[in-house]
Amino acid sequence: MHVQKKQPSTKGPAQMFTGDVWFDVIAAGEPPSQLRVNVVRFSPGAHTAWHRHANGQTLHVTEGIGLVQSRGGEIVEIRPGDTVYTPPGEWHWHGAAPNNFMTHLAMWESLADGQQGPETEWAEHVIDEYPTA
Repeated sequence: MHVQKKQPSTKGPAQMFTGDVWFDVIAAGEPPSQLRVNVVRFSPGAHTAWHRHANGQTLHVTEGIGLVQSRGGEIVEIRPGDTVYTPPGEWHWHGAAPNNFMTHLAMWESLADGQQGPETEWAEHVIDEYPTA
């Protein structure tokens, strides 16, 4: 057994997030595991830029009200207990609703041996006025 000591929370960088976002690494994929898990806390209206994951991503909302959208899709409201799966390579964004905080677990896998490309690819910020559900 290995007890991972609590590290300080990390502020989400401005090139990846709009607004105040903080995350804590829960699992960092210690080999042979590829599992990555972060607790992510979004202030009201804060959200990710468009991004995609080579091996997909699962989000599980623990607190608050959030929004999620796949490129070209509808904006979907998410609440505590909701679980969202984004398939490999699907562009999407997620974050807090404009008037609510939101916390979720973000779970994904790092690249497998021999797998090419970035684990997570980041693109432009959501450029429209912040969407509402």
